Amino acid sequence: MKVSLKATYGIMAALDLALHNGTAPVQAKTIAKRQAIPLRFLEQVLHAMKNAGLVESVRGAQGGYTLGKKPADVSLADIVEALDGPLSPGTPRGSAARRLRGQLKPDALLADVWERVHQAELSVMGTVTLQELAERQQQLEQERTLMYHI
Repeated sequence: MKVSLKATYGIMAALDLALHNGTAPVQAKTIAKRQAIPLRFLEQVLHAMKNAGLVESVRGAQGGYTLGKKPADVSLADIVEALDGPLSPGTPRGSAARRLRGQLKPDALLADVWERVHQAELSVMGTVTLQELAERQQQLEQERTLMYHI
């Protein structure tokens, strides 16, 4: 499964918001700087995520973005679908064996395998939450900090 750069940036922006959840709204330029995302592109990503209900915006001098849901309630699949469209399986290729000059065509042979791989990907993306990613990020930062103090 290929995940677009837009979806990757969306995941990183949502992770940034999850790490700062409960505090004041976070400005797009702050997220862009921390996550090394071009600001104009990030603004488009955040707008799409706002339309999907994943983030909320607060206007004003102290405004910015907050998560629209609890980090534990937002999966990677939610973000990718908001930015790249539905993750549902593509057109079924059929499991009937098609033959070309007496040989089995690879797409007919492997169609069921690729469908199982796709379903596994969807399952993983649907179960990994922002909460899980935020905890992992904090753990990695703590390990990195400990390494510098040795």
